[in-house]
Amino acid sequence: MQTWKTLKRRPILKYSKYLTVEEHDVELPDGQRIKDWPWLVTPDFINVVIVDEQGLFVLFRQVKYAVEGTSLAPVGGYIEPGEDPLLAAKREVLEETGYEAPNWVSLGQYAVDGNRGAGTAYAYLATGAKQVAQPDADDLEEQEFLLMSRDDVRTALLTGEFKVIPWSNVLALALLQLQTTENRT
Repeated sequence: MQTWKTLKRRPILKYSKYLTVEEHDVELPDGQRIKDWPWLVTPDFINVVIVDEQGLFVLFRQVKYAVEGTSLAPVGGYIEPGEDPLLAAKREVLEETGYEAPNWVSLGQYAVDGNRGAGTAYAYLATGAKQVAQPDADDLEEQEFLLMSRDDVRTALLTGEFKVIPWSNVLALALLQLQTTENRT
């Protein structure tokens, strides 16, 4: 299979550092051209599933503007321009929870919207974590700090308590990674 080619980009709206809307001219592999393909530019971000030294998952219960009610959530945040995604993940974990972890596994990087862009999500699993400082988060949302067992996290995932798709994705990947690692030993 061949990829599409971007022939031209035009900004339509530059709202802030968090959102730019572009219009692309693209060429399909068969030569067909589309002159008005909408494209969203948003910052890349990280999500981290943290497991502490006792095997408990470090999570939050919080509100988000686009989510009705509360949702369970892992650590997450934007990657600063020029920042390495793993370093951003470690920074966000320390800021939001006060935890550090000796063991890190990349769970992959994923396009947020396969047709319209909207940034890239970088997913990580951090294990053996311990709290070394007080959280120093600048999040706008009110949030409740939680420690949850793996069984409780699995149940919460299956019952839709993680209401944002990147959060569900990173939790499912982390559970699979942990299970795969344990099956090898």
